Amino acid sequence: MLKGLGEERLLRCFKDLSPDEREALLRQIGSIDLSLPAAFREYRDGRNGRGEAQTVPRDISPIRVMRLSEIGEKMKFFRERGLREARTGKLAAVLLAGGSGTRLGAEGPKGAFDIGETRHVYIFQRIFENLNDACAEIGRPVRLFVMTSESNHEETVRFIREHGFFGYPEDLVSFFTQDMAPALDEDGHIMLESAGRIATSPNGNGGWFVSLENAGLVDLCGREGITWLNVFAVDNVLQRICDPVFYGAVLESGLPAGAKVVRKTSPDERVGVICLDGGRASVVEYYELSDAMRDQKLGDGSYAYYYGVTLNYLFRISDLRAVAGKDMPIHFAHKKIPCYDDATGKTLKPDSPNGWKAEYFIFDILRSLDGCLPFEVLREREFAPVKNASGPDSVETARELLRRNGVEV
Repeated sequence: MLKGLGEERLLRCFKDLSPDEREALLRQIGSIDLSLPAAFREYRDGRNGRGEAQTVPRDISPIRVMRLSEIGEKMKFFRERGLREARTGKLAAVLLAGGSGTRLGAEGPKGAFDIGETRHVYIFQRIFENLNDACAEIGRPVRLFVMTSESNHEETVRFIREHGFFGYPEDLVSFFTQDMAPALDEDGHIMLESAGRIATSPNGNGGWFVSLENAGLVDLCGREGITWLNVFAVDNVLQRICDPVFYGAVLESGLPAGAKVVRKTSPDERVGVICLDGGRASVVEYYELSDAMRDQKLGDGSYAYYYGVTLNYLFRISDLRAVAGKDMPIHFAHKKIPCYDDATGKTLKPDSPNGWKAEYFIFDILRSLDGCLPFEVLREREFAPVKNASGPDSVETARELLRRNGVEV
């Protein structure tokens, strides 16, 4: 099989490995996507293929956003609809927690970082507290799936267990590990990290559903009657999770997905913007907007591209099953990748990019679905991302926003 794909070099040290190392390498080969080298070569050569999302022109246009004023007028109705459905057990939450605290100057899982000043306030703690608030409103707890990475899984599970799941029912929390993608060298061949291990990296936030499915947890949803998933990132310490108003609005829309969005602080804020791409809901990065598009206004005087995504989505599982992982575009990034050196028999850490990492993006799932409801939330109440040690979207700004919302830090 490897020879037919031109990847037989993965076994070049096989005879020197122990039986356990051989078994581990073969198991790893069986678990990775061996179609990535061919997809990369199509991307590199500018041919149409699964990497085409980075090479084809974007056909970007504004999307209609459900704004705060409209939500306010229908809030009671949306809340009652969302509560009614959530109380039947059809809604669950998925926490994307595979990241590390490196940019915050800390080791270990990002969710274990302590942003408190006068007391301990862990990022995970805020997530569980926010979820507990929603469950109190619903009147029952919802199932929570926590996606970790290979590098932080054990530490994440241990940290949350040591803190008693921050008061959340332990039997309703399921952990699973994000699938990994093999790293590719400059010629598009799969790289070894050591003599008996392939170099890999997490397959991006768009790989969460396939990872959930591979862990057997989508089948669990089927057995428990769960039909919707609220997917969210770990770093926003103010976000509302399993929000009945959001859930009710998406259900009422009849669309297969919803995305919480916030108004940008200015037209040139560096944030991904909800839009239409080729007539389908998607996200455009700030650097893909021309000056004219950034300043473009609608008939009512509001900016056409003014709503940034918060990485808080609702997805209907039946629609995800139909599209997630099915020939989704692959995004390749040139990175520094530790790799095995045949001459020395050691792992080298390069000083400059030496290979390519492959990722799937969650907005490609959006683009594959038949519509999405962009749902505006008040930035000051629901958007306090902790991405940097200082400056914008930092520990400092998150603390201030928490204080404004009555949370002691």
